[in-house]
Amino acid sequence: MITHNIDGIPFKMKKSHDFGFLSAYGRVFSVFDDQDSGNICFGIDSPEGRLFLKFAGAYTAEYNGDPAEAVKRLKAAAPVYEALRHPLLISLREAIDIGGGYALVFDWADGECMGRMYEASHRRIMSLPAAEKLCIFADIISFMKHTAAKGYTAVDFYDGSIMYDTAAEKTVICDIDFFRKQPAVNDMGRMWGSQRFMSPEEYTKGAALDEVTNVFTLGQMGFSLFTDSDTAPAAFPLSMDCYRVLSKAINPDRNERYRSIAGFEKDWQNALQTKTKGEHI
Repeated sequence: MITHNIDGIPFKMKKSHDFGFLSAYGRVFSVFDDQDSGNICFGIDSPEGRLFLKFAGAYTAEYNGDPAEAVKRLKAAAPVYEALRHPLLISLREAIDIGGGYALVFDWADGECMGRMYEASHRRIMSLPAAEKLCIFADIISFMKHTAAKGYTAVDFYDGSIMYDTAAEKTVICDIDFFRKQPAVNDMGRMWGSQRFMSPEEYTKGAALDEVTNVFTLGQMGFSLFTDSDTAPAAFPLSMDCYRVLSKAINPDRNERYRSIAGFEKDWQNALQTKTKGEHI
């Protein structure tokens, strides 16, 4: 392991890499070097505003694979960001072969990541009032409906894919690299993703990955937001009608889940008309 330094920001790498190309964009103010995907990400102050640059092609600290494979995956992600452009999704500026690898360059988005790997920000988001969490969840549902309408399946979509700006009360979807165009099948066995958010079919090679799969993802997102993934009824702060909707969504038997995101949303909205257990919303 070695330490690089760019514009006064230290970060870890397995092997040295020339990141001189970053100076063409501006001054680096932040580095995200702990991803296991083979990507390394940079926050950059540029003359046109702040940027978020995701780069593949180097031997990053937490990645044990071939950088060429990381480049291949990042190149495949570029058209996904184009196809799924949405007000909640981080905005792609360009996709470019550069620096001996490949980069996606986005507009910077303020916010804190919901993912457990970012402990401080995760705790702050978990401590938000139920009413604010309901707005975040409504945004997630909206984006998942958009994903389905565009003919995509969300793969590797979990709490670490979502940021929230508490000052602006704005949700940001920040990582959809592995989303797949339908029809999609499990071609790996254990798919990319966080175990907490993965349906049984995401462990079964040859299984369909579709809107019913993403109903499961949504149900887990709900439990993640409202109970930090505890699915016990006693831990759930909203009504039991809401609890039943989320529980149906995460049924291991896909035949017992909602058939669509829209069907899930309809029952969720109806369930919200009942009182919460501990808080008015």
